[in-house]
Amino acid sequence: MEQARLRISKQRATIRHLVEEKMRELIATGHFKPGDRLIERELCETLDVGRTSVREALRQLEAEGLIRTEPHRGPIVTKVSFEEAQQLYQLRALLEGFCGAEFAAKGTDEEHRRLHAACEAFAAAAEGHAPTEQLVARKAEFYRCLIAGARNIYVEDMLTSLHNRVSMLRATTMTQPHRLPKSVEEIRDITKAICARDAEWARRASITHVEESSKIALQLLSDAEVA
Repeated sequence: MEQARLRISKQRATIRHLVEEKMRELIATGHFKPGDRLIERELCETLDVGRTSVREALRQLEAEGLIRTEPHRGPIVTKVSFEEAQQLYQLRALLEGFCGAEFAAKGTDEEHRRLHAACEAFAAAAEGHAPTEQLVARKAEFYRCLIAGARNIYVEDMLTSLHNRVSMLRATTMTQPHRLPKSVEEIRDITKAICARDAEWARRASITHVEESSKIALQLLSDAEVA
């Protein structure tokens, strides 16, 4: 009896994790937009899960800054202001530049192959006019490979949090005219630099990619605030 009481419910933990991932995806792809209310009952019906799993997922997403709870309204998708986005992208550029340089200096041949595969998977999705959900997923996999290659758990934690916060902007920037081909070109440049083991090239290429993305995102936010 005592042993049974101490066991962890793996099934429940797995369901909660799946709910968190699905809700991150729905926010990142714009299904849930900034300012949208997240009603527990509707989420339970949509995701076909219990209320406990939804509540736990909402608490986690609130801790990550993706949602916030407002009095008399409940959980809503967080709106990222121009100033917040500017700060997020500045820090992201610094950290991804570090990742690019560290990956170039430390990466193994196998890690290079994984990065190249992730890069080309995103390129194929972009060139094949894949839906936004697939583009976001392929881009996220590239970033996971890039961050893992730096082998720094503290930078990984910080960048994971930053990527979660800017995920809702990524789908919007990728759908802007001419941005997607440019994004493919930029991550191919990052990949080439890392595989060439050129740390400075990789650092510059990684920073350039973030800076180019931020220009689009900040312009869109500025236009929205004026409107």
